[in-house]
Amino acid sequence: MAHLLEQMFSVKETPWHGLGRIVQEAPNAEEAIKLAGLDWKVEEHALFRQPQPGQLTQVSSHKALLRSDTGNQLGIVGTGYHPLQNDKAFSFFDPFVAAGEASFETAGSLRDGKTVWILAKLNRAPIEVGKGDEVMKYLLLSNGHDGMMAVRTGFTPIRVVCANTLAMSHAKGQSKLIRFTHSSQVNKRLDQIREIVTAADAKFEATAEQYRALAKSDVKMKDLEAYVSIIFPLHHIEDADRREFARQKAVQNIQRLFETGFGADLKSHKGTAWGLYNAVTQHLSYERGRALEDKTQERSARLNSLWFGDAATMNQKALDAALELAVA
Repeated sequence: MAHLLEQMFSVKETPWHGLGRIVQEAPNAEEAIKLAGLDWKVEEHALFRQPQPGQLTQVSSHKALLRSDTGNQLGIVGTGYHPLQNDKAFSFFDPFVAAGEASFETAGSLRDGKTVWILAKLNRAPIEVGKGDEVMKYLLLSNGHDGMMAVRTGFTPIRVVCANTLAMSHAKGQSKLIRFTHSSQVNKRLDQIREIVTAADAKFEATAEQYRALAKSDVKMKDLEAYVSIIFPLHHIEDADRREFARQKAVQNIQRLFETGFGADLKSHKGTAWGLYNAVTQHLSYERGRALEDKTQERSARLNSLWFGDAATMNQKALDAALELAVA
């Protein structure tokens, strides 16, 4: 099986997924796009069908997207689809970087370039959940070149002590990732989003209050068991004995991370709903999918799921459930 991750870079430290090239200084846009292996174009080509041998007919409703460097096909899309080139995606961050408001942290591609992402660290005061327990503010832009994924950009909190990707507290509504489909207006909309994102730092502060509320809420073993049942429902396991075994294993795993995982010695974490939520984020960030024999494949699959797949949904579900537990 081919690795999901193709190429990426990260500044100073190896990311939690253990992948990519490490650089010591934050690059500029021109350097970043090369380090990420994204210095290629999406080419649009006419699509043809062969109704019978020796006869080619152009398909007027669709076209093919190919990589300029490898010639590999990225996807088949409608004629109204207009690709957002990688250099244009990086230019989204230019105003932030030029003003000293942000710096490139990591970027790369998955699935042979079908999915690309750029993560920039905002140079704003971090969220302090408790003493020694900070959450940094990041801006994530992701884009699909296969016609299956819209351009998305939004804030992403990452806990420093463990590098876990966290969920935002107001995902249902105003703090959802901003999304727009590929059209001739895509570059114009990027200009509009710059204004939206600049004004949206207040969402981090709203989320900070929720994190601090979790850190002030104590939990007991019965709370942990109920919480795990919500986050990891096992209805798909029909056999009652197997289901109970899987439930106990899930409880034991989250309890272990709750008691001994990253940051477990911090006052904000120990015995609190904040610590319980972070036990789940640590599982999603570091441990989920360990059954894969190929460790590079395992880590890239985990990254893909955490940012773009079902683990992102589980992350948000875990935060919502923790907030409900804190007010119960």
